[in-house]
Amino acid sequence: MSEVSNPVASRFESGATLTHESASAALAAGLQRIAAGANGVDCAPLAQFDSSALAVLIAWQRAAQARRTPFEIVNLPAGLASLAQAYGVDTLLSARH
Repeated sequence: MSEVSNPVASRFESGATLTHESASAALAAGLQRIAAGANGVDCAPLAQFDSSALAVLIAWQRAAQARRTPFEIVNLPAGLASLAQAYGVDTLLSARH
């Protein structure tokens, strides 16, 4: 019997904070989830962030690409999307607001 894959069920949550102080731990946790088959991250809980959040999101996306797995970033906060645009990395993110 085969299971039907549910893309929503294979997303993990970003957490409420993703700043320089928490970036290493968040990166490692996300990479573990991606290695286990996650294909996206839900950023809805993300309330406090800095440019480190962009680096982590891009690293997660690249890790998924290396596994040939599509990776979706959903509910990206508008402020983080604006920061990505200001840094010129918005085109690197496959994000939905």
